[in-house]
Amino acid sequence: MRRSGELERAVMDVLWESREPRSAKEVLAALPEEKLAHTTVITVLDRLTHKGLARRERAGRSWRYAPAASRESYVSSLMIDALGRAPDREAVLVHFAHAMTGPEADALRSALATADGAGDAVDASGAVDAGGADNAGGADDADEGSQSGDTGQDRPTS
Repeated sequence: MRRSGELERAVMDVLWESREPRSAKEVLAALPEEKLAHTTVITVLDRLTHKGLARRERAGRSWRYAPAASRESYVSSLMIDALGRAPDREAVLVHFAHAMTGPEADALRSALATADGAGDAVDASGAVDAGGADNAGGADDADEGSQSGDTGQDRPTS
């Protein structure tokens, strides 16, 4: 049995690998060798939505889910968050740079050379706003068709 974080990661992997938003049933079917209840997948998707990692849209009486940001953007925000926890950010960056392969260092040099304010917003503390992901917990509603507290904020805008 997977731990909660591992299951969230597996569900996000399914969403990232999909070209279209998926229903909870489709996510469940795509999870490799999992024996999970449909309601468990709905709960995980709801939590991911409330954390800002997934977005959802109505499809009839149920929801379809998609990632709120790319996997690369998400991993980047994790790296920035981890860097922000270090008392000596420069030392962490030096260790990180020494751990890179040649091609990774080349990619970083290229990214730094073109970093002119494009991309995700970075505030003064170095935190990256890659889609507004927060760590708020989600509701445990089991019925896709009647999520409590739906304010319409999860609906896509044009």
